[in-house]
Amino acid sequence: MEKIFEKDELTKKERVLRTLGHEEVDRVALHDQLSYNPGVISLYAGKRIKGFGYGAEDIGRAISATLDSCFPICAPCGTGRYTDGYGFAYQNDNWTRWHVSRPFFDEHGAKEWLCRHIGNLKRQTKEFDADSYRKSHSERMRHMCGLVGETVVIDITSTGFCEAYDRMGLEIFSFFQFEYPEILDEYMEVSANLSILGANAAEYAKFTPAVLIAEDFATKQGPIFSHEFLGRYHFPYVKRLAKALHDGGVYVIYHSDGNYRKSIPSLVGCGADGFYCLEPNCGMDIVALKNEYPEISWAGGVDGVDLLERGTPEQTKAEVGRHIAETKARQTGGMMIASSSEINPQVKPENFRAMVEAADFYRNL
Repeated sequence: MEKIFEKDELTKKERVLRTLGHEEVDRVALHDQLSYNPGVISLYAGKRIKGFGYGAEDIGRAISATLDSCFPICAPCGTGRYTDGYGFAYQNDNWTRWHVSRPFFDEHGAKEWLCRHIGNLKRQTKEFDADSYRKSHSERMRHMCGLVGETVVIDITSTGFCEAYDRMGLEIFSFFQFEYPEILDEYMEVSANLSILGANAAEYAKFTPAVLIAEDFATKQGPIFSHEFLGRYHFPYVKRLAKALHDGGVYVIYHSDGNYRKSIPSLVGCGADGFYCLEPNCGMDIVALKNEYPEISWAGGVDGVDLLERGTPEQTKAEVGRHIAETKARQTGGMMIASSSEINPQVKPENFRAMVEAADFYRNL
């Protein structure tokens, strides 16, 4: 059995399953996205790293030594600039990327792009081969699991909702959705259907107990879009995708940045069993949320900026202790210790280590 701490009694998978099932655990589970911090990876992979000079194997060793569950490994993407087949230009910066330019300048140009994209999605749907997809997905998951030892890999999917407004930008998207609502309807239908085909074909339960539906629709102040808008273009597709994942025997975890508290009841109604990425500075305190919704699983509540980037190990340890003590997470499950987003390059390695070791220190709370 692969242990993070000497006193561990459950396997990593047992601990994650008990957490998601709201059962007592030997200690609170640890989860994160640990692909982007050279200092942390160097600390646990046991090698000196210059810049972003590391690969998937190094990330896997760090994950195996520190986490019960993780998201898929993303090796550094370099610093190149590239243009995709639609004409969108992107700039890589090792652990992130951003838009440099778009192939349109207004809602009418956006319409032309999205119609073309819809056509490509329809072609992919028509040509979709469930057996080939299942084989390819299983090979990817086996490879990922081989990199991280016994750590549980929580896979990721989406309805495609964010792709449309991210590629357009919010200003153009606002005009587009007002001018061409029927095209946005068609896009969401086609995009979500393709994700559902994948969910139906993949043998998720062979590899993981949970899948993340990754979307973004909120700022620090609250949802970007109205409840009515989300009720038309987002929630119905989350519900359909969640059903496909549930039918495949896995839990559904939903992700959004920002403050999406107002939408939590609707997302629970769509089938979300848990939520990830809880930014305390946006009003998403994991203690308050878990105590308000004890039937839901929560992860990602350790502040990744003011605390993990700028705080001290002692402050980090105390915050993790607060999460465990004030939610009774060891006795009730339903919570994982994790950063509020990811372990980005600015996170101090000593603070990450303090977050991990706090799970052992506070195992008897």
